[in-house]
Amino acid sequence: MILVSSCLAGLKVRYNGTHRLDDRVAKLIEENKAVAVCPELLGGFSTPREPAEIIGGDGDDVLDGVAKVVEKSGKDVTELYLKGAYAALEIAKNINATLVVLKENSPSCGSSTIYNGEFKGNKVAGNGVTSSLLKRNGFKVVSEEQFVDDLL
Repeated sequence: MILVSSCLAGLKVRYNGTHRLDDRVAKLIEENKAVAVCPELLGGFSTPREPAEIIGGDGDDVLDGVAKVVEKSGKDVTELYLKGAYAALEIAKNINATLVVLKENSPSCGSSTIYNGEFKGNKVAGNGVTSSLLKRNGFKVVSEEQFVDDLL
């Protein structure tokens, strides 16, 4: 079974109420080969919500307690991101996920690139909080940009 970001499955769960439908992911859902999750919603956020970025590092640093996730207004929402990441981890374990396909650039789901914490659209290499936690627990995590059919 494959775990995928809900926004890639076409659900309007992104911070701004949109989706990022990926037809390959939608096909996996239709064929009952994938389960969709949104770590932010699992953490307690609603849609739409204020954009957030990681300040002081990446998801690994958030897990280690040296960085935080902050909304554009300055509100620290680290605990909600951690809650969502751990909930996604439990789902991945429960479905015995063999692959995880998450939305790149997200402070939760980015698997190689995230925004740099300045809210200016600049990206840096790094993992989101959920990606970091899943990788630490042995799951293969890729972005929709890295996802190719031969990974199946």
